[in-house]
Amino acid sequence: MRNKLFYWLKINLGFSNKESKGFLLLTPFLVVFAISPYLLKTIRNSGAQDSHEHYLATIDSLKKFEVEVKTSPNPIFNPADTAAKPSSISKTKNLNRIEFSEADSTLLQIVPGIGPGLSGRIIKYRENLGGYYSKNQLNEIYGLKPETIEEIWTYFDFNPSITRKIPINSSDTNQLSAHPYISYGEAKVIIAYRNQHGHFTSVLDLKKIRIFNEDWISKIEPYLSFE
Repeated sequence: MRNKLFYWLKINLGFSNKESKGFLLLTPFLVVFAISPYLLKTIRNSGAQDSHEHYLATIDSLKKFEVEVKTSPNPIFNPADTAAKPSSISKTKNLNRIEFSEADSTLLQIVPGIGPGLSGRIIKYRENLGGYYSKNQLNEIYGLKPETIEEIWTYFDFNPSITRKIPINSSDTNQLSAHPYISYGEAKVIIAYRNQHGHFTSVLDLKKIRIFNEDWISKIEPYLSFE
């Protein structure tokens, strides 16, 4: 039988006699290794079953002695359920709320999640725009997460504040395209239209430039001066 097994291993697997002997010695260990997870699971289940049966036997014994066993009508107490969570009031009770437009890069670092680099980007973007007119504009800042934006309004009040407008009738292409919302190509079209049709009197004149969509015009309107 052994010789037949060696012959089969040699023909089908290419084992030498020495390799065949090693394989036969290793096989029992491989079998044990393969079935050990199932054995452990069976042992654990058996232990759990024994514990459950012991518990039931204890309950039965208590009942025989007319001891009434009751379960608690209240839910299990979890200390974590009563842990105090920081509220916005406790965060800001020692702070004065100021307008977001008045905050500098140092003050913004009071907000969790905002460090020196991110606070600097917020201020720089505000300066490049000429002020924020909507909270949603903060979503345009790289690295500023929505949850951090929400935290900002725990510490600061927001009111639209445009501090600088673009004189659309006197600015050249470079001055127009310096604004984050206006590309160089868009600036060239604005200048060309102004040269051909004269000064813009209102945003309605911009809407006559058919290549510009109304969403973009509404976006830049707060920053335009038509004087």
